[in-house]
Amino acid sequence: MPPPAQPAANPLLDGPILRILLSLAWPNAIAFSAGTFVAIAETSYIGRIGVEALAAMALVFPCVMLTMSMSGAAMGGGVASAIARALGADDRDRAESLATHALLIAVIFGLIFMLGMLAGGPRLLELLGGRGNVLAQAIAYNQVYFGGAVLTWLLNIMAGILRGTGNMKLPSLMIVNSAICQTILGGTLGLGLGPIPRFGMPGVAAGTLIAFSINIAIMAWYLFSGRGRITPRLRGFRMQRPLFVDILKVGMVACFSPLQNALTNLIFTHMLAVFGTAVLAAYGIGARLEYVLATIAFSVGIGSVPMIGVAIGAGRIPRARRVAWTTGLVALVVVGGLACAVALFPDPWVSLFTDNAEAHAASRQFLRTVAPFYAFIGLASAMYFSSQGSGDVLGPVLAQTARLLFIILGGWYLTSQAATAESFFMLTAASMILLGLLSWAAVAFTRWGPRSRDAKGSLSLASAAEK
Repeated sequence: MPPPAQPAANPLLDGPILRILLSLAWPNAIAFSAGTFVAIAETSYIGRIGVEALAAMALVFPCVMLTMSMSGAAMGGGVASAIARALGADDRDRAESLATHALLIAVIFGLIFMLGMLAGGPRLLELLGGRGNVLAQAIAYNQVYFGGAVLTWLLNIMAGILRGTGNMKLPSLMIVNSAICQTILGGTLGLGLGPIPRFGMPGVAAGTLIAFSINIAIMAWYLFSGRGRITPRLRGFRMQRPLFVDILKVGMVACFSPLQNALTNLIFTHMLAVFGTAVLAAYGIGARLEYVLATIAFSVGIGSVPMIGVAIGAGRIPRARRVAWTTGLVALVVVGGLACAVALFPDPWVSLFTDNAEAHAASRQFLRTVAPFYAFIGLASAMYFSSQGSGDVLGPVLAQTARLLFIILGGWYLTSQAATAESFFMLTAASMILLGLLSWAAVAFTRWGPRSRDAKGSLSLASAAEK
């Protein structure tokens, strides 16, 4: 009599942690590099439309980035976490139902953003400082882009579904494809090339939405054709409150992180404005470096979500912890190493953005003071995504809240003391250390455990203690 068949090994659950993590991270790193290329290319061809178009894009860009962050890193992470935990518990039916609920969440939130920005966007852009033709062009972009907000949400939620199954390559390939299509279509429609008329800023926004639509069609075909590990269930679909809760308890809380980060940047900008244009430029150049390094941390962190989710679902809590600490160490070392290199040799980076002597000196001072501590931003990002994988992201979000309060109170004190710009730079560095350490502590002292469903289908913590 032949021995019973053994279940197939799951690399996410049984493979070497560092090797699997890096294999999940590298497609994301390539994809986000393509995203950086899009930002540069888009700035280039919008500049050809005119300086007012550049100002209009600067006005509306924070709203666009907030939408992308909330639908991708936040809610998309919640989707990936819920599906990974279901698969880790060997519950494919639940994972497929979660995927369908995730698509419904994408439509609902997309409609909310669409209606909110179409109705309140013009007033918001005016409050942000838009005037005259700059405001008109920003509104024109806003009407087209947010008129298709459902597409943005569907794109990022579908990517979250795939990442929850451990598939990082297809979402990353779609980002690269989007970069190529967006650059070609946005430039063509914005500038008017060949027989295509010049549509200006609405054309740039339309090019983005067309690129998103192409990627949505490809991912939908992949998911619904059965080629993926799970297939969203449409036939006989019935909404289930516990499944919405499983996604939203992570995704909704996580949405506060990009909101607080945006508020932090606005407050720092306001505080440093009194020191003049050169200091503001220095902060902007430092923020660009932080953005680049954050994408590296994001690449590593998002790779940890399915690994931790699967381990949590399978009850392998010690492995989930090891994945989190490995992710944090990789992000800390890689981001910290690159940031320290820039701190030691800031001139090549600064020269990419300005040749003004005063701004160059202020930027050099900022980077030498602050850049080494970007390592803690990398650590915080890793802990944020690790917490998403565990299904409990509240701790790292509260760490972001603590950083925000620290900046407000510290900034108020420094302002009352008529402190120098250097003091505010040191406040920035101290806030990064605080964020990194509190995020680490949030993961270290939060109880992780597999989720189980009671007779009513609601979620509860498994009674088994962590070992």
